[in-house]
Amino acid sequence: RHLALDDALAHARRMVAAGADLVDVGGESTRPGALRVDADEELARVLPVVRELAAEGIAVSVDTMRAATAEACVAAGARIVNDVSGGLADPRMAAVVADADVDYVAMHWRGHSDTMAARATYVDTVGEVRDELVARIDALVAAGVDPARIAVDPGLGFAKDAAHDWQLLGSLDAFTGLGHRVLVGASRKRFLGRLLPEGAAVAERDVPTAVVSALSARA
Repeated sequence: RHLALDDALAHARRMVAAGADLVDVGGESTRPGALRVDADEELARVLPVVRELAAEGIAVSVDTMRAATAEACVAAGARIVNDVSGGLADPRMAAVVADADVDYVAMHWRGHSDTMAARATYVDTVGEVRDELVARIDALVAAGVDPARIAVDPGLGFAKDAAHDWQLLGSLDAFTGLGHRVLVGASRKRFLGRLLPEGAAVAERDVPTAVVSALSARA
């Protein structure tokens, strides 16, 4: 939403002033149905923001599925690579993360935004998501990524409907038990919108976002 450099920097600084410990910088939307941004455009969007924020001493993560973007942003000061594909979208990602020795968030993923809805089919939601994440962890470690650097994300809203999301939130112990840090990204997602009156503004999802986030942190 903040494509201009000055706007992005100002927004990030407001977040830090409000108490944010980390700013996640991404150059393409991953919402359901979103079209992909090409690699050059993504890098042009995120790299100047990452470089400037890191120079100011702000902790930055880069949200990308592309190894080249991750590599450039880590070189510019990003401390974390947040990959919604868990390394599946770009076969070079694991090697880049291993070489950089930075923290890496591997999210559960079944495909890009234009196909994910069709893949939201589970017999055992929690078990299947857990097992698919374990497979990603094993692949990352085999590629040389330090296990202590890996965090996992069950991927709320990604190839999942609202019922799947609530099942995962009710079973976070299945993921904390893997021995890795767990990231839960609920921010303004559609399953929270279903708790509100029809037609409610997206911004009204902020309170349920905060509640879900706080409860998840205690799981």
